[in-house]
Amino acid sequence: MTHTQETSLSELDRQEVHLPQAVAVLENATSVTILCHIQPDADTIGSGLALALVLERKGIPVQVAFGAPDELPESMRELPGTHLLVPASQVRRNVDLLVTVDCGSAGRLGRLADRLETAGETLVIDHHRSNTRFGHINLIEESAESTTAVVVRMFDLWGVDIDADVAHCLYAGLVTDTGAFRWVQPGTHALAERLLATGIDGARIARRLLDTHPFGWLPMLSEVLASAKLLPDAAGGRGLVYAVIRQANVGGLRSEEIESVIDIVRTTSEAEVAAVLKEAADGSWAVSLRSKSDVDVSLVAGNLGGGGHRFAAGYTATATAAEIVTSLVDSLG
Repeated sequence: MTHTQETSLSELDRQEVHLPQAVAVLENATSVTILCHIQPDADTIGSGLALALVLERKGIPVQVAFGAPDELPESMRELPGTHLLVPASQVRRNVDLLVTVDCGSAGRLGRLADRLETAGETLVIDHHRSNTRFGHINLIEESAESTTAVVVRMFDLWGVDIDADVAHCLYAGLVTDTGAFRWVQPGTHALAERLLATGIDGARIARRLLDTHPFGWLPMLSEVLASAKLLPDAAGGRGLVYAVIRQANVGGLRSEEIESVIDIVRTTSEAEVAAVLKEAADGSWAVSLRSKSDVDVSLVAGNLGGGGHRFAAGYTATATAAEIVTSLVDSLG
């Protein structure tokens, strides 16, 4: 055993750890709160619910929550383990272990970020290379396709039996974070096959998460896409395409419908980089970025106060839409 392994985990101060140490922290926990990031996607929720189901079966009191919005996006309500979700207002302030999943920074916890201060121990599980290592213990596997893929590796070391319910949650994160398997690496399809072998309906899960929208999504999409602009000289001549979603466009649509717009805008063949500016009720803007092959948008987002992956990232800004675009073009070079 190395000196690092012999060190008491409670004495580690924002250390980066490996799978055995993360498993030991979870195994020894007497109560656990799992926090997902705000405006949750299927990777953060799938990771959180999969881990919560395993902890529940081990008899460890556990709750799962996210800071915003107030309700789970409808596309994820079929995921097993939702009985362990609690409203943000009911998240315990004092807990033995607080775990964050798929959160690159404390700011991504929104109004629940203060729970980090009152937890006995904090464990960050993530795959974003822009992660700020804000926990006492940080399990960051930048090579993983999704945070659910990190959780699978942790379960394997832990000796957890991945049944259909747990696999459903894990597959949800895998299929969405790989863009329905557009962005894969060696082992990705093997992991998918392993999860599908538990009997889950992969087609239904993908359709529910990626291809189901209310009718109101269509007129919103029409208005927003009509605002799209192509700047062929941006990003060193590789091109930027962007669209703007204002509050007037949103109506009663869910956050997941708004988030889906970037996946259409990014298909523009003349642009290496795509951006969607989404206006919030308080006048601030959330900016989603995507790139195809040459531009690392996680670095661009990082320079603008955000973060993410090489080909998918984002940040928030408080300025006019025109000023945000100008700043983005400057950052792209």
